[in-house]
Amino acid sequence: MTDSARPVRVWDLPTRLFHWALALAVTGSLVTAKIGGNAMVWHFRIGYVVLGLIAFRLVWGLVGGRWSRFAAFVYAPATLLRYLRGQRDPGDRLDVGHSPVGALSVFALLGLLGLQVGTGLFAWDENFEMGGPLNRFIGSSLATTITGWHEEVGESVLLGLVLLHVAAIVFYRFVKRRDLVRPMLSGDKLLPAQTPASADGLGTRLLALAIAAACAAGVVWVVRLGG
Repeated sequence: MTDSARPVRVWDLPTRLFHWALALAVTGSLVTAKIGGNAMVWHFRIGYVVLGLIAFRLVWGLVGGRWSRFAAFVYAPATLLRYLRGQRDPGDRLDVGHSPVGALSVFALLGLLGLQVGTGLFAWDENFEMGGPLNRFIGSSLATTITGWHEEVGESVLLGLVLLHVAAIVFYRFVKRRDLVRPMLSGDKLLPAQTPASADGLGTRLLALAIAAACAAGVVWVVRLGG
């Protein structure tokens, strides 16, 4: 560590817990889908967890720690092009939180997971005679179309994005010599001393807990719509 750099809290605890919980849930969802049979019960349960996590992240992207907010990593196309060219403007902080490329990955994963969970709520699996809680609100023809997308296209694209995400982490670690995993564990990065930190005190964590509880209650309400 030099005099001009210090550990800066970039990822608040709620963001870190969300990240690792989502990683475990997505892994569990993909595995249970491949196993099938009795594991499908857990596939649905894990799907509800993913739904709650996505809802939490959407809210936390508005009120969370500085570098977890969407405003911190919504970049203009020109900024993305500069980043890809290795160019920097004075005052750029493109590698503090999510880089322009990392931001694309985050939004792609959140968007696809939202679509995948959303279709799962309406899907019906004839092999196991199980369906999402909202299946009863749509016709069988539409349910068949939605289920086909969920089980084939959506699952394949999701797996591809997950593998691409892991490959990017490995690339940054061994090619660019940047460890993206450690900061998501500790919350801190070694950054210039003037870099603003994310709020991560007791008040922030209590707010996250309240939001998580509200999201969980919302998921329970959705599930109970199925009767």
